[in-house]
Amino acid sequence: MELGIDLGTANTVVSHARRGVLYDEPTVLLLRAGRSRRERVVAVGHEAADLLGRTPAGLSSVRPLQDGVVTDLETARTYLRAVLHRAGRGWSPGVRAVIGVPVGSSALEQRALLEAAEEAGIRPVTALAQPVAGAIGCGIDPMERRVHMVVDVGGGTAETAAFCFGGVLASRTSTRAGDEMTRAVARYVREQHQLQVGDLEAEALKIRAGTEVDGPLVVQGRDVTTGRPRLATVQPAEVAEAVRPVVDDVVGVLSTCLDDLAPQAVADVMAEGVLVIGGASQVPGFAAELERSLGLPVKLAEEPLTCVADGAARALRDRRLLAAYGRS
Repeated sequence: MELGIDLGTANTVVSHARRGVLYDEPTVLLLRAGRSRRERVVAVGHEAADLLGRTPAGLSSVRPLQDGVVTDLETARTYLRAVLHRAGRGWSPGVRAVIGVPVGSSALEQRALLEAAEEAGIRPVTALAQPVAGAIGCGIDPMERRVHMVVDVGGGTAETAAFCFGGVLASRTSTRAGDEMTRAVARYVREQHQLQVGDLEAEALKIRAGTEVDGPLVVQGRDVTTGRPRLATVQPAEVAEAVRPVVDDVVGVLSTCLDDLAPQAVADVMAEGVLVIGGASQVPGFAAELERSLGLPVKLAEEPLTCVADGAARALRDRRLLAAYGRS
């Protein structure tokens, strides 16, 4: 089986070139401590994420990645095995895959992810920069003799890369991204509405503000004064205000990527526009602020959440592309 995998800090997507998306769920693993040192998998994905903030004693919710990179090899291996099983395939040998990695990750960080994948039964496995994979998933050919620029805003990192004819010309990475925006929303609701909300509720509010722009949003939580459950009404404009400092920081870092590009490369990007992918790209005000800061047209991907995995799956069939951009 040939798979494209986007193993993100917030969400994991597994795609097949012909069958499409096989798995699209939060990057969360629920473990139970056993009598031996090895922990047993209880749930993965949505089932595990539903227990964040309400995990019973004896269980632990784990995020296998931090800022887009593996923090614990054993946990990452266990997680990948569980994901492959949920995607409809056991972890026995016979799975080939391309896995998206942050463009700014080090060779050591990429090696850790590839080792975890190999130990989970994926052989051979190749690492491909997520902005490049996302571009492929959106129909862009990174082997063209024109410069393309992609901004990928995920949960743990936000990054941009400009590439052309098999090579990355310039890139920038910010560790302030979607998760930081979620924390900013929770902080705003606490300070302005005196309501304490959990990470899941704050994340849902952030997402809804990007899609339900016309009406007020109802959020539930605990009153900071009485400690009792309470509802509050939040306007989408308030969410945009809450995340603006984080958005400004992220855009400020990413926009410096243009400093490393030659005038002809900038002209290519101006003609093509900057492609924006990733779940946090839908946060209110992000695309507009990016366009204002770059001074270039910005276009949002049609499938910002799954295009990296889709592109990684397509890349498996292109040996020339993997020889130029892949790392194994």
